[in-house]
Amino acid sequence: MSNSDDDGGHEGRESHADGDNDHESEETGGDPPREEFHEDPVGHVRATADMTVGQLVEGYGDAGIGAASVNEAGDVLAEMFANDDCTVFLSLAGAMVPAGMRRIVSDLIRDGYVDALVTTGANLTHDAIEAIGGKHHHGRTHDPEKTPREHDERLRDEGVDRIYNVYLPQEHFAAFEGHLREEVFPELVGEDSVSIADLTRELGRANAAVNERDDVAEDPGVAAAAYECDVPVYCPAVQDSVLGLQAWMYAQTADFTLDALADMTALTDLAFDADDAGCLLVGGGVPKNFTLQTMLVTPRAYDYAVQITMDPEATGGLSGATLEEARSWGKLETDARNASVYGDATVMLPMLIAAARERVE
Repeated sequence: MSNSDDDGGHEGRESHADGDNDHESEETGGDPPREEFHEDPVGHVRATADMTVGQLVEGYGDAGIGAASVNEAGDVLAEMFANDDCTVFLSLAGAMVPAGMRRIVSDLIRDGYVDALVTTGANLTHDAIEAIGGKHHHGRTHDPEKTPREHDERLRDEGVDRIYNVYLPQEHFAAFEGHLREEVFPELVGEDSVSIADLTRELGRANAAVNERDDVAEDPGVAAAAYECDVPVYCPAVQDSVLGLQAWMYAQTADFTLDALADMTALTDLAFDADDAGCLLVGGGVPKNFTLQTMLVTPRAYDYAVQITMDPEATGGLSGATLEEARSWGKLETDARNASVYGDATVMLPMLIAAARERVE
């Protein structure tokens, strides 16, 4: 009885399989059909002495894992930059100015690749410090002969602030505070209220003026470039910076008031009037969300988006949130071109910008 059942079942399966094989052999030569797989062999990147950055990033398109993402991001960025009808929003978080990325951003603005900048008060603070003659310096994260705590206690005693492996002497903050009180804030006193974009515009004007007057060797910087090119700079969390602290302190004794909501109309109008819209998101935080949520009050969404982040998606936090997730909110068009690169922005941003500009120019 048992043997009979087994034989019958086995024969039935063979018959069914034979029928399938007859059908599959026409399409795949006898192999099971593959709906997901398409023949596209991985290639191997070359790195030679005479290559440009653009050629290297293009070669990444033959590779897999992170290299493929960098290539895709370079493609999206180049298409966004090449589209004369695209309004480009740049979101800049993290310590990008102290880390040495300042000139990349100011060049993008001066060369017409950015229509609006959304950044942190910290980046604007450090940008102004360099514009008026201060410098950030190479440092180290620890002293092998001391504990991490002892290392930073010594820096504090010596009046040096640490940003990972970058040092900034505290006297530069004192010079910055004097710059604000002498060159920036007095020009804004007496008005009913001042938008944050008005403050950053005045900061850019003052940075450029002092930079030229004092013959500072360093570039006048991001805010100055934005002022010169009439590119608005939005700083939605300006209070979270030395710039914001100094504005608050100045307001205690002067007729000076910042209106945190005043920028919203100009920013949303810029998004509303855009034929096409694109964003480059460097890091996360408030600038990223402020840039993306701008589209929520317009009938449209971003057509292009590239983000550089080191934050994981799985935490549910904004900084690691994928651009696909942003599409679910209506911040990206359903057919938007988007790409994400996971890595250190001080490494990835220069590479992507150089590759995109090479293709466009």
